[in-house]
Amino acid sequence: MEKWTPKHEAPEPLEGPVVATITGGTVIWFVLFLVQLPFYGWYADHGHTWWIWACLAGGGLGLIGVWYVRARDAAIKRDAARAAGTSGQAAPGAGH
Repeated sequence: MEKWTPKHEAPEPLEGPVVATITGGTVIWFVLFLVQLPFYGWYADHGHTWWIWACLAGGGLGLIGVWYVRARDAAIKRDAARAAGTSGQAAPGAGH
């Protein structure tokens, strides 16, 4: 049996508004938590209180995600600025 090998290069990953996407998702989780909170008694009567706490956990994890993607975005921009700064400079001793 022949080993699988790729026949072409993998495409570049898609970059989009990652910070906005994660922030939006985090806001949605917190809104869902707040909307369900007044109905806590109904959820408790039917054994579904975990729905409320899952929304709170989603919002909390979303805050960690927002911190992570903001740090990632800043690191990507720093690296791009560093690469642009070093590639734009002439090599030492060039032009003499």
